[in-house]
Amino acid sequence: MEILRGKTTSGFEYEIPKKRLKNFELVEAIAEEETDPTAVVKIVNLLLGDAAKSLKEHVRDADGIVDVEAIGAEIKEIFESQKELKN
Repeated sequence: MEILRGKTTSGFEYEIPKKRLKNFELVEAIAEEETDPTAVVKIVNLLLGDAAKSLKEHVRDADGIVDVEAIGAEIKEIFESQKELKN
């Protein structure tokens, strides 16, 4: 199984089975996000699976808050870095 590995600029290390990127439900969730900001929850879970918990801990601040914008920025960076690898 092909695995996409990387590290975001904030230091989050990820390993994503390539087949997850071909998941139709992930594409649906991405399309949903345009009208429903809560779709980011589905995107994170479909993309990262069990590692979604690690991402939440990674962005959790000193007050214990998991900032939705921080999660979104990490996911965006993961997608952008994978686009660069494909080109």
